[in-house]
Amino acid sequence: MPSLSVLVTLISLLPLLCHSFSPEAPTNRRLLVLLDDLSLQSSHSIFFHSLISRGFDLDFKLADDPTLSLQRYNQYLYDGLVLFSPTAHQFGGALDFQAVLDFVDSGHDLILAAGASASDLVRSISRQCGVDFDEDPSAVVIDHNNYAVLGTQGDHTLIASDDFIQSDVILGKNKIEAPVLFKGIAHSLSASNSLVLKVLSASPSAYSANPNAKLSYPPSLTGSAISLVSVLQARNNARILISGSVDMFSNQLFKSAVQKAGSSRKYEKSGNEQFVTELSKWIFHERGHLKAVNVRHHKVGETDEPAIYRINDDLDYSIEIYEWSGKSWEPYVAGDVQVQFFMMSPYVLKTLATDQKGLYHTSFKVPDVYGVFQFKVEYNRLGYTSLSLSKQIPVRPFQHNEYERFITTAFPYYGASFTTMAGFFIFSIDFMYYNCCLACTQRWCWPATWSFGAKAKSRQASTNLAGKNWESDLSHL
Repeated sequence: MPSLSVLVTLISLLPLLCHSFSPEAPTNRRLLVLLDDLSLQSSHSIFFHSLISRGFDLDFKLADDPTLSLQRYNQYLYDGLVLFSPTAHQFGGALDFQAVLDFVDSGHDLILAAGASASDLVRSISRQCGVDFDEDPSAVVIDHNNYAVLGTQGDHTLIASDDFIQSDVILGKNKIEAPVLFKGIAHSLSASNSLVLKVLSASPSAYSANPNAKLSYPPSLTGSAISLVSVLQARNNARILISGSVDMFSNQLFKSAVQKAGSSRKYEKSGNEQFVTELSKWIFHERGHLKAVNVRHHKVGETDEPAIYRINDDLDYSIEIYEWSGKSWEPYVAGDVQVQFFMMSPYVLKTLATDQKGLYHTSFKVPDVYGVFQFKVEYNRLGYTSLSLSKQIPVRPFQHNEYERFITTAFPYYGASFTTMAGFFIFSIDFMYYNCCLACTQRWCWPATWSFGAKAKSRQASTNLAGKNWESDLSHL
C-alpha cells in the first residue's frame, strides 16, 4: 500500500513537472497567487487574465491557507510567486519568510505588491531584495503637482507618474503614452544592492507622509529618491518586481481615465495595463531571456576541437546566442559581445562579429605564453539575463623538433658566432706558426724571424767558441 500511494502521488505531480520552467522553452509555467481576500481575484481580473492568455497556469490561494507549500519531495511545484497580500503577518502551511527567499535563491520569479499598512513580513521580504519601504506605517506617497485629477477635484495621493526607466527590454518597444496611476506607499533602494533598479519613479515634488496628519518633521523620503515600482534581477537570473501599490494592478485603475494636474491633455485610459503587462512579460522571462549554444573553437583551417593548443597557433572561436520572444527563440543581435582568452588576467580580449543570425565569431593568435587558459564570455546588459561561459584549454610550448632551424632575427648572433670562430682559427694559425719559426733556422722562414735566427746562430757560435777557450785553458794541465 505505501508503494501504491507513492506511485499515485508521483502521477499527480507529473502534470506540474511537465509544465515547469525550462530554459529551452520558458513558457506555460505555473504561478502561485497569494491573496489577502479572494475578492481580489475579480477586482484584479484583467491582470490575471492577461497572464492566463499568455499560457500561465494560476493557482489562487489565501495567504493563510494551511495547505500552502512551494515544494514537495524537494521539487518546486511552482515557477513563480505573486504576493498580493500586503497585510499578511504570516503565511499558512509550510510557507514562511525563509521559504520565499529560498524560492528566489533557487532561480524563481517573484511579484510583490504592498500597500498602506504593509505588514512586517512583506517589509522584511522586500528588504532582503534591496528595497526599503517607509518605516511610517501610515505614510503614503503625496504629490501636490503631479496628482491625477478626478472630475473637478484632485486626490493628491493618487499619483499620475510617467517617469519610466529607459529600457525597451524591460518595458517593451511601444512607448507608454498615458501616465500610470499609483496609490500606495513609497520605498527607496538600498545603496548596498547594485542590482535593484527603479522602473517607475516619483516626481521631485513628491514626498511620503500621512495625508491625515499635520507634518511635525520633514518627511524621510522625498522627491526622486522615492521609487514607486522597482525590479531586481539576481545573479542567478531570478527576477523580482516590488510595487508599493496593489491597487496599481486593479481593474479600476486599468480602465480609469487620467489627466495630470496642470495639463490640459486627458487620456481615455491610464497606462497601467500596458505598463503592468509589459513589465510582467519581463519578470516571467518572456523578454530579455538569453541562451548561448554551440560554443566552438578550433585551429584555423580545421573543424575538430583540439585537446591542446600550441603557442602562436591561429584559432577560430564562435558562439550562438538567441533570445526568447515569448513563443520561440529568435537570433540575438548586438555588437558588444566579447570573449576573453584568460589566464589570471585576459591575454586576449576580442569583440565578436555577428552574422545577424545569432552566430558570433572571431579569430586570434594564441599568445606566446604557455599554461592553462580559459575561453570566457561574461555578458551582462541591462534587462537581459546574464551569460557566463567558460571553457578550459591548455597551451603548450614548441617541442624540440618544431623550432625553425634558422631564425631570421637571429642572423646577427649567427654572424657573431661564426666571426668569433674565424678569428679564433686565424689567431691559432698565427700563434702556432710564430712558435714554429722561433725554433726554425731555415731560410724559408718569415723575414721577420731571419734576424732572430741569425742572432741564434751568433749565440750558438759564441757558445762553441767559449767551449773551445775553456778546453784550451785546460790543455796545459
